[in-house]
Amino acid sequence: MSLLRKKEGKPSVGKRWIEYFGITPKLSGSQPIWIHTVSVGETIAAIPLIQAIKNKYPERSILITTTTTTGAEQAKKLSDIAEHRYMPVDFSWCIRGFIKRVKPSCMLIMETELWPNTLNTASNSGIPIALINARLSERSSKRYKKFQSVFNLMSQSLNQVLCQHSDDADRFNQLGITANKLTVTGSLKFDISIHSNITHKGKELRKQLGTKRPIWIAASTHEGEDEIIYKAHQDLLKEIPDALLILVPRHPERFASVAKQALEYDFKVVSRTERAAVSADTQVYLGDTMGEMLTLISAADVCFMAGSLIGDKVGGHNMLEPAALEKPILNGPSFFNFKDITHQLIQEQALIICQSENEITDNLVQLFKDSTSRIQMGKNAYQVVAQNQGAVAKTLDALSSVITKQ
Repeated sequence: MSLLRKKEGKPSVGKRWIEYFGITPKLSGSQPIWIHTVSVGETIAAIPLIQAIKNKYPERSILITTTTTTGAEQAKKLSDIAEHRYMPVDFSWCIRGFIKRVKPSCMLIMETELWPNTLNTASNSGIPIALINARLSERSSKRYKKFQSVFNLMSQSLNQVLCQHSDDADRFNQLGITANKLTVTGSLKFDISIHSNITHKGKELRKQLGTKRPIWIAASTHEGEDEIIYKAHQDLLKEIPDALLILVPRHPERFASVAKQALEYDFKVVSRTERAAVSADTQVYLGDTMGEMLTLISAADVCFMAGSLIGDKVGGHNMLEPAALEKPILNGPSFFNFKDITHQLIQEQALIICQSENEITDNLVQLFKDSTSRIQMGKNAYQVVAQNQGAVAKTLDALSSVITKQ
């Protein structure tokens, strides 16, 4: 079972592996509001909502479940208001055992993590279920249509589907979710707030990297993208010799191989974990730590959001964090998971799509040589975030019928 296999650079499940089979330690609270956030991205996006739920229902206990250990690491940050358990695998007997021990009052599922046995077992146990921050791409919709009967069984268990955008609601409706169950609440990811501690750490890091040199970050790269980024940086250095690249691989198990690849390009590299001094001739700064993405983005002038250069394998990553930090954004041509956000940023002249390494280089050169345009792009990006905030309040209001009294 891949969930139990220890992976280099990732936290270990350890003795908690039994939780995947529904054998869950007793909670300190009773009848919790159960929020399933799957992994890192969903957990981070859910944090403002979880805090708002606790503020509105201070007497209620909250349980967060994640599938991954990295998601569990994020959930730890809320340990003062919520407890964490690993999500049992989608076998009915595992889910039954989990529910018997936990006795949740309701279940809130982030985005579109739909598992038939989980939904059916929870619903049959009288637990109201809401899908929150729900999104459904055209690609996923077509996939569900191929198994319409299975989707129908799952959808019967859902009391509410709170969608990010009207397009998502339309697709759910086309699949058979009735209109009375559908509400468009906006994306929780827009309700991001950057703590002053992050910007402070970003400024401190920038002093270490060099306040006057041009710095760009390639955030959350996947296998196959690092080579493109490195080639773009090579060409950039021909135009702007003192430029620095901060490169942050998406998965920690790739840290070592990405560092090795940088040396193969003859770059002078410093890794963040080395804590070594960055000199004027350092060309690549490898972000090989977890949980510091915002700090690293904050220290850069321009952000390239990866996961967007390898065809239909990933479909892009959320670019709202750099937008909230007022950074101009570059992106690859694949962004099907974030179409609405991407189009808004493009329309407001906050994001540029780059089809190739040459276009990445060309846009970087232009932005570094024109500080006025670069700063304005960053301001435009921030405005997109600010204008779309409010999803937490809308979601909390819509959930009042699901978050039942104890």
